[in-house]
Formats: sequence, structure tokens, C-alpha cells
Amino acid sequence: MFPRRPWPREKGTCGISQKVADGFVEALCKPEEDVEALVAIHTGDCEVGNVSLPGTFRGHEGLREFPTSYRSTFGEMRSEFRNVSATEEGAALEWTTQGTSNGDSVAYDGVSILEIEGGMVRRFMAYFDTRDLTPQVVD
Repeated sequence: MFPRRPWPREKGTCGISQKVADGFVEALCKPEEDVEALVAIHTGDCEVGNVSLPGTFRGHEGLREFPTSYRSTFGEMRSEFRNVSATEEGAALEWTTQGTSNGDSVAYDGVSILEIEGGMVRRFMAYFDTRDLTPQVVD
């Protein structure tokens, strides 16, 4: 779904959270149908969402629904991760996504926040400016 791009490593970041962030990006690189790679790195009671979808998806079943709900607006998508900053409690991933929607090109920037618990993602939220994205995907 998303190609992996190396990003600059920050000195002094927490090793476990950095490994979880690396695994998260790797799981996003898998084909869209392979959501189980994401499920494997999330806690059973995880919370997942972004600013463009109403509500939060909960647990592994919600996590399985999330990519389908989000990607229904898009044709092809590709994200590049520019920066990752990790602490003991979590990680922030800065990215740019490019793709298509209704046959037109789409591009937007955002940040994903991962809250880490026990070496797994407990909460994943993506933030981006919907004022920038909406005109690109609405006819």
C-alpha cells in the first residue's frame, strides 16, 4: 500500500518505539488486502482513526475496517515518510501521500501519532488538513 522510504534517525530516541514505528511503516508497505500485518502490531483494544472519518475504530475488527473506509475515496495511493520521532511512549511520523481520486491526482501532507504500549500500537491517529484534501476528492 505504501512504499517504504528511509528517514533520518534521531539520536536518543527510544529503541522499542522506534522498532514499533519501523514495523508500522513496514506493515503499511504491504498490499492493501494484507491488513493482518497491521493487526499483528496493534493491541487487541487499539483505537484507530483519522480526521476525515467520523468516529474511532476500536479493536482488531475496527482496525480491519479502517483501511477500507479510508481508502474507498481513493484509487491508487503512495506515501513517503520523511521524519519519525520516537519517545518511550510513542512515535510521530511525518508523511506525504500522493495518489488518485476519481481519476484526478491527489496529494496531501500529514502526521500520524502512534501511542505505544507493551511494544505494540495502542492508538493510531492520522492528522492532515481536510481543507486541503476535500477539494481534491469531491466532484
